[in-house]
Amino acid sequence: MRTLLARLGWPGTISLLFIALMCLGALFAAGLSPYPDQGAGTPNIMNKLTGPDLQYWFGTDHLGRDLLSRVLHGGQVSITTGLTVVIAALLIGTPIGIIAGYSGGWVDETLMRITDIFLAFPALLLAVLMAAALGAGMLNCILAVAVTWWPWYARLARAEVLVLRNQPYVETARLMGVSPPRILFRHILPATFKPLGVQAALDFGPALLTASALSFLGLGVRPPTADWGQIVNDGRIYFPERWWVVVAPGMAIFLMALAFSVLGDAIRNANREKDDSND
Repeated sequence: MRTLLARLGWPGTISLLFIALMCLGALFAAGLSPYPDQGAGTPNIMNKLTGPDLQYWFGTDHLGRDLLSRVLHGGQVSITTGLTVVIAALLIGTPIGIIAGYSGGWVDETLMRITDIFLAFPALLLAVLMAAALGAGMLNCILAVAVTWWPWYARLARAEVLVLRNQPYVETARLMGVSPPRILFRHILPATFKPLGVQAALDFGPALLTASALSFLGLGVRPPTADWGQIVNDGRIYFPERWWVVVAPGMAIFLMALAFSVLGDAIRNANREKDDSND
């Protein structure tokens, strides 16, 4: 563990610890929230739009709900959505990329032209169109964002396979009569984990931002379920007079996106230094 943290450096270590704390806070939101019923959506009209104080550390929203509790509960949806989007994009894009790169010819051309069609649209615009067509909901939001994300993994996986397919160990396996599916998933796929893993860490922040943007537009989860983007949307009409309603969830989105970006850079730099030392 110490070796891993030393390789990440202090920015990566701080980011990793922050991400772990946020994930634990979201996972145990019901026990950590000062007002778990308000975090789940129960209104408290008597204390609506109360500023930050000793009772309500982050203040309250337009329905009097404690914002600290809402942010903790919202993290369950927002963090899960971001992680699921990246995992879904990996599961869709990686097989397409390695099959295209290894097969070549018309298979490669067909799969890459399909990939180019998705890349031709701005990611956020395509996600909004997909979410609007599918309707509001957490699953639909995940599908809408994942559809816009998988082409990048397909391209990255294909680029890696174009290099790996001519390596001596792959050529040896091919000459020994090993089947193409076994070569792909036994010999080539494991070698793509490192670059794809780094890209996944870098992509969580943008995926979280895109999913939060959909929630901000009303295309995410339905109230009273908390979501960071939805909380920002609820508080925008009170900004800047009631600034705390927007700042609390907005900072959660910003800091999580920043932490994953720094962690991804730290992992990439650590891998690069390891490869240089091996050379």
